[in-house]
Amino acid sequence: MNQYLKEYNLELSLKQLEQFQTYYSMLIEWNSFMNLTAITEFHDVMIKHFIDSISLIMGKENDLIQKACLDNCQVSLLDIGTGAGFPAIPLKIVFPNIKITMIDSLNKRVKFLNEVITKLQLSDIKALHGRAEDYAKSNQYREQFDIVVSRAVANLATLSEYCI
Repeated sequence: MNQYLKEYNLELSLKQLEQFQTYYSMLIEWNSFMNLTAITEFHDVMIKHFIDSISLIMGKENDLIQKACLDNCQVSLLDIGTGAGFPAIPLKIVFPNIKITMIDSLNKRVKFLNEVITKLQLSDIKALHGRAEDYAKSNQYREQFDIVVSRAVANLATLSEYCI
C-alpha cells in the first residue's frame, strides 16, 4: 500500500498497515451476509476504496486534513452516508488525530462500523444511525464540523444543504 501513497508523501507504519488489513478482512467477512460493497478483491478494495478515500488530502483546499496530521491539531470531519466507512475509516487510520463522526441510515452498517472501530482500537470516531436530513436540523450537528464528506448520497443541491 505504501507504494501507492508515495505520491501523497505518506508512508504508513506497520500498525496502520495491519489496521487496513484487518479492516479489509472484516469488510469481506461482513459482506458475505450483508451488502457493504460490490468490490471485494484486495487490490481493487485497496485502490478503489482505501487509496480513493485517502486521496482527499490532495489539493490546497484540504490543508485542514494535512494540518491535523502534521501539527496534531484537532480537525472534525463528518462523513454523511458513510456506508462501509468510506472515506472516514481510511482517513482515520492514516490521520489518527482527526475527530470523525459517521452517519448512515442503515443500523446494520452502523453495527459493522462500530465493530471496526472497536477491532482497530480507533478513538475519537463514532458511527451514528440516522438520516442526514434529520441530523442536518439538529443544532448539535449543524455547522459543527470543519470538513464534511459524502459519496453518492443525494443530488448536489440536497447534499449541499445536508453538508452545512
